[in-house]
Amino acid sequence: MTFPAHSAYKDSGVEWLGEVPLHWRVLPLKHLAEVDNSGCYGAEPDEADFVRPVATTAQIDSEGRFEVGRMSDRGFSAQELSRYECSPGDVLIVKSSGSAENIISGKAGLVRQETPAFVFSNFLMRLRYRRDVCLPSFLYALLISHLTRERIKQMCSTTTYPNLQVGLYTSAKLPCPSLSEQSQIVLFLDHETARIDALIEEQQRLIELLKEKRQAMISHSVTKGLDPTVLMKDSGVEWLGEVPAHWELTRVGWQCIVGNGCTPARDNQSYWDDGHYPWINSSKVNLERVVEADQFVTSQALKECALPIVKPGSVLMAITGEGKTRGMVTITEIEATINQHVAFIEPRGSELLPTFLHDWLSANYSRLRHDSADWGSTKAAITCGDIRAYPLPLPPLAEQEAICEFVGSKSSLIDGLISSADKNVSLLYERRSALISAAVTGKIDVRGWQPPARAQAPVLEAEAV
Repeated sequence: MTFPAHSAYKDSGVEWLGEVPLHWRVLPLKHLAEVDNSGCYGAEPDEADFVRPVATTAQIDSEGRFEVGRMSDRGFSAQELSRYECSPGDVLIVKSSGSAENIISGKAGLVRQETPAFVFSNFLMRLRYRRDVCLPSFLYALLISHLTRERIKQMCSTTTYPNLQVGLYTSAKLPCPSLSEQSQIVLFLDHETARIDALIEEQQRLIELLKEKRQAMISHSVTKGLDPTVLMKDSGVEWLGEVPAHWELTRVGWQCIVGNGCTPARDNQSYWDDGHYPWINSSKVNLERVVEADQFVTSQALKECALPIVKPGSVLMAITGEGKTRGMVTITEIEATINQHVAFIEPRGSELLPTFLHDWLSANYSRLRHDSADWGSTKAAITCGDIRAYPLPLPPLAEQEAICEFVGSKSSLIDGLISSADKNVSLLYERRSALISAAVTGKIDVRGWQPPARAQAPVLEAEAV
């Protein structure tokens, strides 16, 4: 679907903004909204008269909503509450990023009507819209537009830390149509972005279903085999159930050497300077194969820190952490050593293929994580002992090869579908961003737009992807 342009434009006088519709104004942000440069973090709840949740940068989600349930309660005086409590229509802006790698400066959130009361902290800046000049939803759309985000990136690139230059930010001139046209733009964007969001959600559901299908396929292949007519036997493991009768029931530790590594002292230069030996941490387990390292240790570190020599073909497993990493596995194709957050699992002989072992452990990812969280540790971890004791149904070598080939082929097909759906999601997000920017900068004229009686989502999907 295409939308018409305005009939006449003028130079905005702002290089990065370009032309705007002839009848629009161009005003500094501080003329569109009252600026509160910093909030208040408050005191301990029992040290003040009033208690409210307080927002920091971490409670603004990707949709610009405030996760009040994740905010900490803090104490405030009546005067502080009067000044810093947020109202529906307020827009909060992140002023500072924690690092140059994760730039969130300029990220915006809109306080909706349904948002519970909260106070904004000194990490944020508040914009309270001027009722005679702009609508809060239009202001928010303007501040999350691609054009504004790119301007913020340029602004942050001139500083050591990617912090928002507040004076420059609030003085920046922005396009400002009439209130009635702003209202129409907001209606248009609400409708069109909802359609795009529905398509994004549909693609994301498809991705999750494909991942579940891949996991189920791997699990069935490594526990039941490829022959549906084969004679089965009880494995003796309740959750495993039956396995092919000709398979051996063993344990990982009976077939493999299992161990983990350590981190040599960082302040000992003799362990790290001019290091040549690959040292792998848990960031590598999300790769299909490990083919190179980012960090290296010296021969002295290998000797004095009792670091293991991990042979090519060994399976690596992340064994600590609360995130998704714990339980993930990969295969190293290089000789290396590892840190304490990674275990190596090296087949003792030729009766067990590393790829089959990898597929078996990958199929048991959720169970390994669940069990390790229930083993009584204060911090979830999979120990080398846990890995050694883990059951392993072992087919004959030729059957392992056939299973691995089947799993690899099917996984490639499913991964292709996942990649295609991921691409669709990216294109839809780009479409969404471009539409918002075009509407709030006047590149398209939506004054005559009317919502259709019925949304034509398939048409939009065809356009976007």
